[in-house]
Amino acid sequence: MEGSCGGGGGGGAGQMAAWQGRVGATNIGRLRHGKTSSSSSAAVAARGGGVTAWHLRVFAGVVGVMGCLLLVASLMMSAVHQVQFRNAAISRSFRGLQELKQNSVRTEEAEQIMHPRLLQMATSVVTKLLLMSNFPSLPVQNESDSDSVKFSLWEEPYKQARKWKPCAAKHSLPDEVPEENNNGFILISANGGLNQQRVAVCNAVVVAALLNATLVLPRFLYSSVWKDTSQFGDIYQEDYFVNYMKSDVHIVKDLPPHLQSLDLEAIGSQITDMDISKEAAPSEFIKAVLPILQQNGVVHFLGFGNRLGFDSVPVHLQRLRCRCNFHALKFVPEIQRAGSLLVQRLRRAGAMRTEMDKQLFGSNMLDVPALLAGGEPSRYLALHMRFEEDMVAYSLCDFGGGDAEREELQAYRETHFPTLAMRLRNTSVSPEEQRSLGRCPLTPEEAGLVLTALGYDRGTFIYVAGSKIYGGAARLRPLTRLFPNLVTKEDVLSSAELAPFKNFSSRLAALDFIACASADVFAVTDSGSQLSSLVSGYRVYHGRGRAPTLHPNRKRYAQILGEEEGIGWGGFERRVRNMVEEYKRVSARPRGRSVYRQPRTPGCMCRAAGDGSVDF
Repeated sequence: MEGSCGGGGGGGAGQMAAWQGRVGATNIGRLRHGKTSSSSSAAVAARGGGVTAWHLRVFAGVVGVMGCLLLVASLMMSAVHQVQFRNAAISRSFRGLQELKQNSVRTEEAEQIMHPRLLQMATSVVTKLLLMSNFPSLPVQNESDSDSVKFSLWEEPYKQARKWKPCAAKHSLPDEVPEENNNGFILISANGGLNQQRVAVCNAVVVAALLNATLVLPRFLYSSVWKDTSQFGDIYQEDYFVNYMKSDVHIVKDLPPHLQSLDLEAIGSQITDMDISKEAAPSEFIKAVLPILQQNGVVHFLGFGNRLGFDSVPVHLQRLRCRCNFHALKFVPEIQRAGSLLVQRLRRAGAMRTEMDKQLFGSNMLDVPALLAGGEPSRYLALHMRFEEDMVAYSLCDFGGGDAEREELQAYRETHFPTLAMRLRNTSVSPEEQRSLGRCPLTPEEAGLVLTALGYDRGTFIYVAGSKIYGGAARLRPLTRLFPNLVTKEDVLSSAELAPFKNFSSRLAALDFIACASADVFAVTDSGSQLSSLVSGYRVYHGRGRAPTLHPNRKRYAQILGEEEGIGWGGFERRVRNMVEEYKRVSARPRGRSVYRQPRTPGCMCRAAGDGSVDF
């Protein structure tokens, strides 16, 4: 009987010592107290004089079993209530998710749950996974389906990913672009947030080269949603950008004086997104824009959101697009230093430099003292939780909040998306149909269910990227119930360290970009998000086949959740793993897909051949 509990006294003692550092001395003391009481009872019984040796053996066996049960029960309770944060490196100001989590504990009655049955099963599973990870010999039953796909939690499962190498660093043209025979100047005013503007900048570089024009350093429009006055030079290194691209495109910081006084709209040189097709072919720019450029000497693209396509762009221009996105756009030193500090605290490691670090930080990676590192580097998963109010409102989906939620989101649309609000007055959109088509962003609860099904345990350390989560603590609590070790940049960096970026959403988004790109694993919750798209592509390009990304198919996931009442946890786990595994397969960019998300395409990345050469 004694040998059935943890493989004997020596094994049990070793496991107890290992667990003590995680759950604290209080629980260990409670366990020890329980054993002492049981031993005392046995001693009293032995002194009774009328008890036979057989009774003593039976009684000792019962006590042994009870001790094992108490040990397992105490470990389970400790795991359920344990919230462990990285001590030395993480700020204790609790201004981000930690504050939300504390609020959610005080307002449990307001918790918003859409999938109670699955959440209940997942809560049990993450705790058991943590116990199995720390105590392999404990008799903990695993509820997973035996036929479930074995999922690689922290590694890229396909070695083919390592055969793809970055190739866009090669110059598209042999020499610096001559200024003679130039057709004029291209000016863009990019809309959206940080990531939409990044795409617009690189598309503008391609259009300038296509039309043999000089590009004026891009300007960023003010958005009522993002409320950020930042310009190009506040986010990216201007001189580095100009110099890096000079062999491909001539770039200047301002229009020449004789063009600055022109009313570009009045002379017909202003081109809006209504004038150019979405993802237009290069031929459309040559036909519609080049004559205006040659006549007036300047063209102003206003908005310029997703105006250049992918499949019709020749290889030399595709390379130019990737040179811009993956090499020329470097964050300003202030953002690089703050991002370096953020990542090193998340890793608990100083002096660690990966290829990704070199690209993101250059010479501005801070040397964090070794005492902050706390031993071996730690792994973390970055989760882009795209569940802000603007995304929720624009999706036209129902998230279980009833009439109050619908009225609130409609009021937001009236203010920020008036065109969409007007369209809704004349047509009806079914939230159920939107969900079945995969157009609804994942809630924190649904994201947590995916991570649990993939096999991440309760102790997984998660960095959450994104702005304020819609619904606040009530929406967040189902996720923190499964994964309590959640932090944001506001938890990791102090108020003083974040002060230079306060009220500048694009600069704060740059820190999220850095933390997500540097993560051991990056989890996407919204395939339509520009940050998710750009970070995914950045990890493919610079990750050397060692930067896995989790990408659930929202349409398939909606189907799985729609059948949740009829499936057990094992079936749910198997279907989720199959869904995510399919996206991780390595292939060249499919037709119609973004180069920014999937850069394995001619001009951007090359595939290593068996003889050491590269081809596509």
